[in-house]
Amino acid sequence: MSPDRSEYPTDLTDPPWELIAPLMPKPARTGRPRKVSFREIVNGILYVVRTGCAWRRLPHDFPKWKTVYTYFRLWRIAGLWKRIHDWLRRKTRLRTGRKGTPSAAILDSQSVKTTEKGGFVGATMRGKR
Repeated sequence: MSPDRSEYPTDLTDPPWELIAPLMPKPARTGRPRKVSFREIVNGILYVVRTGCAWRRLPHDFPKWKTVYTYFRLWRIAGLWKRIHDWLRRKTRLRTGRKGTPSAAILDSQSVKTTEKGGFVGATMRGKR
């Protein structure tokens, strides 16, 4: 967090930031140097996601809303959010003594039955055809 802005409950503390910081993109070798820290960008994204506010309503002590949104969009397209999610899931599973990747999935059979019968109407008719 930059020293000139308010602290928000949605801000990352040091331990979670230290977990994901190595996954953030490396600085480009060409072009202008980045003026905004990735931690501040992530804090802005978390504020929008957790509060549900519009991007344009991001408080002014965060980086400009357009900058925060642009990074969010670029990282989504590049698959960064999925990589962070997968890496954190793997780390959590290993810490609890499980294999790094799940070996099974659960399918809700009730949803399958409802879909086979034709959705809500099919599920509520109960043999009245």
